[in-house]
Amino acid sequence: MERYKKVFRPESGWKAFFLSIVTFGLAYGLYKGILDNYLAEIVSMGEFDRGVTEFFRELPGLALIFVLALLYQFSAEKIYRIGAVIMLAGMAMQTVIPPTRLLATMAIFIYSLGEHIQLGMRNTLSLEYSKEGHGGAALGLQNSTYQIGTLAGYLLVIGVLFFLPGNIVTYKIIFGASALIILIGSAGTVKMDGNSAPDANKRRFYFHRKYYKYYMLEVFYGARKQIFFTFGPYVLVLFYGANAGVISLLFAVSAVTSYFASPAVGRIIDRFGYKVVMVADTLILVIVCFFYGFAHHFFPMNVAFVICCLNYVLDSVISLASMASNVYVQDLADNAEEVRATISTGVSVNHMITILIALFGGWIWKTLGVETLFVMSAILGLCNSAYAATIKTGRQRAS
Repeated sequence: MERYKKVFRPESGWKAFFLSIVTFGLAYGLYKGILDNYLAEIVSMGEFDRGVTEFFRELPGLALIFVLALLYQFSAEKIYRIGAVIMLAGMAMQTVIPPTRLLATMAIFIYSLGEHIQLGMRNTLSLEYSKEGHGGAALGLQNSTYQIGTLAGYLLVIGVLFFLPGNIVTYKIIFGASALIILIGSAGTVKMDGNSAPDANKRRFYFHRKYYKYYMLEVFYGARKQIFFTFGPYVLVLFYGANAGVISLLFAVSAVTSYFASPAVGRIIDRFGYKVVMVADTLILVIVCFFYGFAHHFFPMNVAFVICCLNYVLDSVISLASMASNVYVQDLADNAEEVRATISTGVSVNHMITILIALFGGWIWKTLGVETLFVMSAILGLCNSAYAATIKTGRQRAS
């Protein structure tokens, strides 16, 4: 608790905010822990089908600037609550619908819309509630707190699947539990007593010349992270035959690792600067992508599977470096509202490329092989690193 008090302003609504983060993280852990296996085993989605579903899951991210334009008159806290209600609708739908590809995709789309609305607000509120000079630490604590919730969700899935078979009834029960938890979390957000003022500028796109490098970094990062987020677990399910319990265990290990690593990454950003972090993380990414795509060529399948799992965890850690771009925005911005508008626009810019990667990633895997898919991820990561090297930090701009 002392760490939080050092980072956040005492008069802000950070306590209720972080309690909601844990709750929504728990619901997401239940949902994500079984989703890939549910789609593969129950809905019978293959590589290409999964890519199409992911296209619609990411579509709300691209539309985020339009959605937030409609909600411009609301504070960040109210928009955060609206996102929770939409998430609840999507999860409730997933609980009761028949397991068809169309209906499952629709439910994923609705849940994702609420999730993406909350995503921009989580980063915005973390920065808005933080003390001056603690932006990186605030984002690190936010990430680690969310990981606590997701970890609990993954562990619950492991426990349930230890006693119950991984079938449609069990999966629907878990979806229902996730919906109930979202409902509880939504009710708790009313205790967030912050009230960031509305801004008429939110009615339009917020593009400014000084942020163009941030937007480009979001494009590169969005492309490379989408491959791992969508196809990383699906490779383990379809290619290596991992069941939902194993996948949930992997997610749990990733959550624990990210929980401890996230505050450290935040402090590294504050200590060494966002530019150093944005450039350095890609060097590790190349190694991760190589083993994920080619491990089965050098090792027996059981050994290759373990190597891929280790590299999935490692990727979850280096993905935390994306916090650096938000601190970069805070360094460039003139006020908190500009940070909020820019980050929200950046989420949509990010998704301009992720929806294409989602749509064609499955096709690339099916036609050219899983190796090509992860080689492409490594190349995109290198582009991200090279471009990050060209940005100027606060001191460089002042000189």
